[in-house]
Amino acid sequence: MALIFGFIIAATYAFTSRKESISLSFFLTLVILPTVVSLIIVLVSGDAAKALSIAGVFTLVRFRSQPGEGKDLVFILLTMAAGLAAGMNYFSLAAISIIIACVIIILVTKLSAGLFSNEVKALKIVIPEDMDYNGAFDDIFATFTISNELEKVKTTNMGTLYELSYNVKFKKDADEKKFLDEIRTRNGNLTITLARLTKKDTAL
Repeated sequence: MALIFGFIIAATYAFTSRKESISLSFFLTLVILPTVVSLIIVLVSGDAAKALSIAGVFTLVRFRSQPGEGKDLVFILLTMAAGLAAGMNYFSLAAISIIIACVIIILVTKLSAGLFSNEVKALKIVIPEDMDYNGAFDDIFATFTISNELEKVKTTNMGTLYELSYNVKFKKDADEKKFLDEIRTRNGNLTITLARLTKKDTAL
C-alpha cells in the first residue's frame, strides 16, 4: 500500500511539473520514501525511544543536495505522511487524504497556469558609452512588458560599452522578436541577450 501511495504521489508530481524540470531521482524518491518510512514505523512500533530518535532522521529529508521549488517540499511531506499512515495501518485515511491532496494540487496547478504564465526573464542590453541609459528604452518596455527593473550596469570592452541587466515580465501576447528588433535599432545593433531568469528564491 505504501508503494502504491508513492506511485500516486510521484505521478502527480510528474503531471504537474514541466517536462524539462522533472528529476528522475526525485521521482524515484517519491515512489520509495513511503515504503521506507512505513518500514521504519513498523520496526520501531511500541518503542517510544526509537520512535523519537528516528524523528530526527526525518528532519534530514529537508536538506536535499539538489535545489528545488517549494512544491517539492510539499511532495516530500506528503510521501512521509503516507508512509506514516501506512506503517500505522491507517490505509483508508491515507488513501482518502492522498487522493484529495493530489486532486487539489492538480486543480490548483492547472487553474493557476494562466495567472502565472508570464515568467520573469533576464534581459541584457549592450549600449555605446555615449548613450544615456536612463529612460532610453522606457517606451519600448511600456509597449511590450508588464514590469521591468534595471538590476545592474557594468562597463565592457575596456569601458567603451555599457551592459544593462534588466528583469522583465512580458505581456501575455507580446512579440519577443519585435521587442528585440526595436531595442537593437536603438542600441546600434549591439548585443542583446534574453534568457530565463534563474529562480534562486524557490530553492529548498
